[in-house]
Amino acid sequence: MQALRLGDRSKVELAAAAVGATFLLVGILGFIPGITGNFDQLKLAGNESDAKLLGLFKVSVLHNIVHLLFGVVGLAASRSGAAAKAFLLGGGLVYLGLWLYGLVIDKDSTANFVPVNTADNWLHLGLGAAMIAAGLVTTKYSDARGRPGVGT
Repeated sequence: MQALRLGDRSKVELAAAAVGATFLLVGILGFIPGITGNFDQLKLAGNESDAKLLGLFKVSVLHNIVHLLFGVVGLAASRSGAAAKAFLLGGGLVYLGLWLYGLVIDKDSTANFVPVNTADNWLHLGLGAAMIAAGLVTTKYSDARGRPGVGT
């Protein structure tokens, strides 16, 4: 099997790989006491989880697992330009949807099963917008062979 060099990857593939790796890292960090404050309050799911990644973002075991899975999907999608673009655009829409969800739910109710707080909401808005922008900007131009985001 031949190793894949960074020079062989399109910009959209690199963007998807970077986003995927970041989500993997965040998922791992969510399980590390000290980086996740109130670690003893980490619950499987629900708004009763008072653990906070970096002391700011509310997390649960479910929330961390979703980050890990999202990271794996991003890395897998980064192997193809079309899949990478779909991951960035689709994932961006998911995060914008999660932002809207966080705005409308009662954060003290069982509807807050993820869980989210105000800091999470702003992060979800930024992530969604950044992922969509990355999916569009990195595929705006293509090379002579039609590969999106290569060499531009």
